[in-house]
Amino acid sequence: MDGLCDLIQTRAPTARRPLLGLTVLIVEDSRFASEAVRLMCLRSGARIRRADSLENARRHLAVYRPTVLLVDVGLPDGSGLALIEMLAKATPRIEVILGISGEAAVEADVLAAGADGFLEKPLGRLAQFQSAILAQLPADRQPPVPRLLQEDVLVPDPVALHDDLVQISAILNDPANRDRLAYVTQFLGGLARSAKDRKLGHAVSALEQSHKSGRNPAKEIATLLAMIDARLAARSPV
Repeated sequence: MDGLCDLIQTRAPTARRPLLGLTVLIVEDSRFASEAVRLMCLRSGARIRRADSLENARRHLAVYRPTVLLVDVGLPDGSGLALIEMLAKATPRIEVILGISGEAAVEADVLAAGADGFLEKPLGRLAQFQSAILAQLPADRQPPVPRLLQEDVLVPDPVALHDDLVQISAILNDPANRDRLAYVTQFLGGLARSAKDRKLGHAVSALEQSHKSGRNPAKEIATLLAMIDARLAARSPV
C-alpha cells in the first residue's frame, strides 16, 4: 500500500468527512448505482472498490478486506443474499454489511441473512448513506464532533447510465439470453427508478408481467428495445 493510502486510512473522521479511514466494497452490477455510491464515498472521505458479480466479489475478498460491504440483492450470477449470509458468519467479520435493492420488500430477507442494515435504491442521499454506516460503528469510530448533516442528493454521470443501457440492450438482442428476462426486469426496473424514468419503468413492468404470465414477450421486448435505443441515440441517455 502506498503512502497516500496509508495516510487516508489512518486519518481520523471529521464533521465534514465522517467516513475517513473506512474502505467500502460495493457489489453491484449497475454502473449507475455504483457511481452514486462512489460520489458519496468521495464526499464522505471513504475509499471504494467495486465488484460487479458474486464471482468478482469473492476474488476481491480473497485479497482485500473492506470495512464496509454493500451488496446488491440481484446480481447477474446469483443472489446477493448468499454472499451476505456467508460473510455475516465469517470470522473475522466485516464491520458493516449492508444490503441494497430497488425492492423494499426484500429488506426482511436482507436482515434475516445477517446484514446490519438495508438501503433502498435509488442511492444518492448523502446523509442517509453516512448514517446507515455510522450507526453500525462503535463510538471510537465516530467523528469527534457533531456531524454536519449534508442533505445533498448526488446524481451520477449519465455516461454510467448509458453503459448500463448498452449492457441490457445486448442481452435483450440475443435470443440465447431470453432465459435471463427475470434478471433483465430486475436490473432495468431499478435503473428506471434511479434515473426517474417513468416511461421506461412502465415498459419494464409490462415485460415482467408478460414473462410471469407465460405469454410470448416478443412485443414487450421490442417496445423496450425501441425505448432503450432512443435513449442511447439521444445526446443524454434519459
